[in-house]
Amino acid sequence: MNLALLKNEMKSIDTSSLVDKVEDSLVELLKERKLSVGDVIPKEIELAETLGVSRTVIREALTRLRMLGLIESKKKKGSVITSPDLFIMMGKSMNPHILDQDTLKEIFEIRLVLEIGMADLLFHRITKEHIVELRKIVADEPPATQYHLFNIEHEIAFHGKLYEITGNETLKKFQKMLLPVFDYVHNSGLLKKQPLLKTFVSHKELVDILDNGTPEEFRNGMRNHLENHFARIFE
Repeated sequence: MNLALLKNEMKSIDTSSLVDKVEDSLVELLKERKLSVGDVIPKEIELAETLGVSRTVIREALTRLRMLGLIESKKKKGSVITSPDLFIMMGKSMNPHILDQDTLKEIFEIRLVLEIGMADLLFHRITKEHIVELRKIVADEPPATQYHLFNIEHEIAFHGKLYEITGNETLKKFQKMLLPVFDYVHNSGLLKKQPLLKTFVSHKELVDILDNGTPEEFRNGMRNHLENHFARIFE
């Protein structure tokens, strides 16, 4: 191999490693100085002197933080701390075709846990108007039988509405990312197949519980609603 080329490759590796370390150090430095959203971060030259690296390395590390949404440039102020959208980077990687099987299965499990765990938020924030809207959504669905397990359109409409009712915007964004993975895993053959499905609590019955029941009854009902999915996870 050409010696000059080898040196360039080694330099590239070293620089990348240094930038990684400086990126982590910058985050820790901002924490130590207790900077919060809207605060101006130190200038490049000050950061370079503090961390003992060149301004070029600092500049590259800051670029990474901007890409993560941790800082942004403001006219006449410089770089300031921002409140990042947690799902920008996560959303770009939440592609079922590039995730390994173990990760896909774990994402499948996360959504099941969220469905059961939203009960108290729902009962605290649901209104009669919400009940009317949910009844309209489930009016045209087929009955819950051993032959009907999962329909992506029904799931998006009904469960998406439940997440909306919780009033938790972060939860809503997370659910939208999880649903395509959930659908992919369901149809991919990654989970074991059941020769015969159990009849489960339907969307319509869950609405009845929301209208007249309790959070505990809803948790139990949702767990039953998802029983066939759980059965495909456990050996």
